[in-house]
Amino acid sequence: MSVSYSKTSPYYNNETFGPFLDVANIPSIPNDPTDVVYKIDAIYKNRPDLLSYDLYGTSALWWVFAVRNPNTIQDPIYDFLPGATIYVPKKAALTAALGL
Repeated sequence: MSVSYSKTSPYYNNETFGPFLDVANIPSIPNDPTDVVYKIDAIYKNRPDLLSYDLYGTSALWWVFAVRNPNTIQDPIYDFLPGATIYVPKKAALTAALGL
């Protein structure tokens, strides 16, 4: 069974062994001078997928916020709370970093 992930998935470049997923090799999101400091709104409480959709046009990039803000967001869902201040990469910088 071959598993194919989209380029937006953090599992895209991982090798799989049969139907089992191996250890994730999640790409890093480098600091960029164009990153925006963003205070999470109440509408996005525990929903990084919604913010990803609103900013990037796809909910598949929800994991980017946790990777870019490891000191603020350790759990990508339950640490995504209103009032938390995070760095958000601009779409062009993110596209370049991930090769999308």
